[in-house]
This record gives sequence, structure tokens and C-alpha cells, in this order.
Amino acid sequence: MSLRPRSRRAAVLILGCALGVITWLAMTSWPLSLSLLRIYPKKLGSAAAGWAAGRALHGGLREAVLGRFVRAYGLDMAEAERPLADYPSLQALFTRRLKPGLRPQAPEAPGSVNSPVDGVLIASGRILGGQAIQAKGLPYRIGELLKHDPGASRFEGGHYLTLYLSPKDYHRIHVPIRGLVTAVGRVEGELWPVNGASTTHVPRLYERNRRATWVALGTGPDEGLEVAAVAVGATHVGGVIIDGRWLGGRTLPRDGSLPVDLLPCAPGDDLGTFQFGSTVVLLIGGPGAARWEPSLTSGPVRVGQRLGLFR
Repeated sequence: MSLRPRSRRAAVLILGCALGVITWLAMTSWPLSLSLLRIYPKKLGSAAAGWAAGRALHGGLREAVLGRFVRAYGLDMAEAERPLADYPSLQALFTRRLKPGLRPQAPEAPGSVNSPVDGVLIASGRILGGQAIQAKGLPYRIGELLKHDPGASRFEGGHYLTLYLSPKDYHRIHVPIRGLVTAVGRVEGELWPVNGASTTHVPRLYERNRRATWVALGTGPDEGLEVAAVAVGATHVGGVIIDGRWLGGRTLPRDGSLPVDLLPCAPGDDLGTFQFGSTVVLLIGGPGAARWEPSLTSGPVRVGQRLGLFR
């Protein structure tokens, strides 16, 4: 039985409101939210959220839903490529592009790595014993994070940075170095929220959640570096899209990797897109010392901002 247009609009609105409450629970650090999420069907709920977010909205309903989202999360629409009225759905708004020139790339230098996203730096450190730290001493395994990459040990002694994207942030992911792309992949997994409560209470969160991977060897000023960007999904953020240029017309497996024929990449190139917002773990291979950018502290970062020099 098909729904009439008015019924469809009502269904989308009701579902959107319900998913909004659940999304709030997924994002808040309120301890009760973790208890509720243990019994909440996270994959089914995330699929429903994706369906609702992708529905085209019309007339007053679009204005009401998108306007409320912008106000609730504080989106800076002055940076968006198009006015709010041009976005047909929440999904289109989530994945909006920015006006040209708003995120210039830092000048290239030997061993330089730029931020791939707008977000907040929530963790950084050295990869030791095949592990990194998600929060408050909780470790996760780099080999499991990459899973389908048998050479994960080459990141031993290197560095990791964890960048969190909130719903208000720009959700496109960009290439952080100059180099050659060697592999892309996808790892099937759970869909726990990624926030203060879960990173401190859910062991091995990043290696448990659904994620997409992208690996490149540095060239030119970045020769000798190897960088992996891991886009970690979360509750209602299961969709992570790798840009088609790295797939060469192939389909990314549901749980596996694809070799890439050394395609050249440059800082700022499109890497992929989150369909809502979550976390990127950046792995920088090699035992060289890191000279962190002096302005880099735990806090906001922007696409193209230099994170440091790794030599």
C-alpha cells in the first residue's frame, strides 16, 4: 500500500523527530545513553536514519526540517556553496560543499601532512606495540583497525591523530599529502556512537565500528611517508563514501579492500564523504620524529591546516 503525499510527508517528519531524539542520545555523554544504546538496534536504526535523511522534502516541510537542523546544530551556512533553499534533503545538506577558496591548503614542505577534515583533534600520539589510544588509556589495535591491510606493522613507531566531526561540521574528507594511492577498503562492523561517553567506555571502539580505509605513499616533498586515513562510522552515520576516482569504475566490497594502481593524489583532493559526521583516524607511518604545528592543540582544526612535519 502506497502512502499519499501528505501521509508520506507526515511519516518523514515523525521519523525524523524520532531519529533526532535517538541521535541526541547517541551524541550526548549522558551515561544513560550508553545503556539505551546497548539494546537499541543500531544497524537497523542507522539504515532508517539514512532512508529518512535521503528523502526529498518539499515546500514548508523542507524549510521547517532543514531550518530546525541548522539552528539546532549551529551550521554556518555562510560557508556553504549554495543557499539553504537549494538543498532538497537532510542528506544533501550534510554533504554540502563549501564556497571555493574557503579551505586553502598549507604550503607544502618536506614531510608535511595537512588536516583532511574540519573537526576537533581529540587524540594524538605514537603507535607503539601495534596500538594507539582512543581515550583515557583504552587501546585499540592498528592491525584490526586496517584489517584487510596485511602490512599494518609498517606504521609501528609512527604517529596517529584522531579527528572528530560533529553534525555541524563540513562532512567531506580531503587528501592530506602529495603521493600515490595504493589501496582503498571497507570494513563491516558495529555502529556505536563516537563521543566522549563511548570512547571512554566502549573498548576498541574504532576497530569495532564500520569504517572505510584509504592508503597512500608520499611523493615529492612527502617522499618516505605512508599515510592511512580511516573514516569511522557511528550510530546513524553508517555511510562513508570513498570518492569514485580511487575506485576506477569498480565497486568497493562490503568487507574487503581494492588495490589501486598508484593513482597520484595531491593535498585537498576529494577523498570521500561522511553521510552525517563521525571520526577520521589518521595514521602516519615511519619511525621519524614529529614536529607538530605549534598552533595545533586539542581543539578545532580545518581542512588544509598543517598538522605537522613528519621526518
